[in-house]
Amino acid sequence: MSDWVMYGIGYLAQILFSGRLFVQWFLSEKHKRIITPSLFWKLSLLASFLLFVYGYLRNDFAIMLGQSLTYFIYVRNLHLQGEWQKSPWWFRTFLLIFPVLIVIYGYNNGEYDLNALFHNEDIPNWLLWLGVVAQVLFTFRFVYQWIYSERKKISHLPVGFWRLSALGATLIIVYALYRHDPVLLIGHGAGLIIYIRNIFIGKNEVAD
Repeated sequence: MSDWVMYGIGYLAQILFSGRLFVQWFLSEKHKRIITPSLFWKLSLLASFLLFVYGYLRNDFAIMLGQSLTYFIYVRNLHLQGEWQKSPWWFRTFLLIFPVLIVIYGYNNGEYDLNALFHNEDIPNWLLWLGVVAQVLFTFRFVYQWIYSERKKISHLPVGFWRLSALGATLIIVYALYRHDPVLLIGHGAGLIIYIRNIFIGKNEVAD
């Protein structure tokens, strides 16, 4: 596959990720409190799938790990908001099993090379682990958000989510600089501004 197609998929994913943040940011500024619209999770789900594909095409384990850990949390949040149930059953089934089928297909056809993921000549071990730590931390924000939402029985983005987002994004930006990855750099650079702004918006909310 040509580089422009690969980067096109990555940029489209980041555009969708940025779009979800701008929608959430706009509504939060308007209501003077942190708002979590269902569109945030719908865009997240689509963008996560595309970025997983981008990571696969680049043989980048850190990117693939981050997206695989959050994909089903997005689904759960749509379920908590009552939006997941509104989709046709066949569409929900497709979204749930398609990522798994891709991995199985790629592995059985020799396209999914684990050795290439962990021994990529372009990614030294220390940089790989930096990327993994950054992605795990960035992903943990959604684990935190998931636990918080399950406890409250509502889908919400608490202040702690935005703090973890800012810290994780900073580390990913460092990773992107060493990796010379414009997709990650642009996406997380723009997101960092919104993460910090949401911290200030939510500082007067009840402590989470």
